[in-house]
Amino acid sequence: MATQDELKRIAAEKAVEFVPENEYIGIGSGSTVNMFIEALGKSGKKIKGAVSTSKKSSELMAQYDIPEVSLNDVMGLAVYVDGADEVNHMLQMIKGGGGAHLNEKVVASASDKFICIADESKYVSRLGKFPLPVEVLPGARSLVSRKLLAMGGQPELRLNYTTFHGNQIIDVYDLHIDRPLTMEDEINRITGVLENGIFARNAADVLILGTEQGAKVIKPGQN
Repeated sequence: MATQDELKRIAAEKAVEFVPENEYIGIGSGSTVNMFIEALGKSGKKIKGAVSTSKKSSELMAQYDIPEVSLNDVMGLAVYVDGADEVNHMLQMIKGGGGAHLNEKVVASASDKFICIADESKYVSRLGKFPLPVEVLPGARSLVSRKLLAMGGQPELRLNYTTFHGNQIIDVYDLHIDRPLTMEDEINRITGVLENGIFARNAADVLILGTEQGAKVIKPGQN
C-alpha cells in the first residue's frame, strides 16, 4: 500500500506534463508542491519564470534553477500549480493550512488554468472537515471571531503565527460549507477580513489526484 507521500509524488510528477514551455507559471506552496518543484526542476522543461507564493517555494525553486519573477512584472500566467487541504467534486477547495492562501488566491486569479495536485485523502464530497483559515487584521481579530461564531463556526486563533503580510489567522472549525461560493463571499465581506481559504471563485480547472492506481486527472463535476 502506497504511503501518503508516495501518492503526493504521483500527482506532483504528473502535473509537470501540464506545464507549457517558454511561458510564465505560478507555483503554490506546501508538501505536494515541494515535490512538484523538484519534478519540474529535474524534467528539463524550460519556462520563462515562475511566480512563487511562499518563501519555502522560492528557496526550492532556486535550488532547482527555476527562475523566479514577480507578478507585477508579467502580464499573466499560463498555469498555476498548487495543492489543497480539501477539494470537492466541483474542484472548489479549502486552502491555507500553511497560511499562504492570500498570496495563493492572488496568483491563482492571474492564471489561465489552475492545476490542483493532491493525494486521494483530500478529495471530499463536502468541504468543512478541515478548519477554514481566515486571515484577519490583528486589531479586528475579536470582532471577526464573533461574526464567525454567529455563522455557526468555532473560531480559534492560530497561536504564535503571523502571515507573510503581518496579519493573524483564525482557524474556523465545524462550518457547514454547503454553498462554498456564497460562504466565501460572505466571510470576505466581514470588515477586518483580508481573505479566507475557500477557493470557489478560484476553483481548480483540473485536479490531479494521486491514487493507488496512479495519477487520476479529474475535471469539475466528475466523480
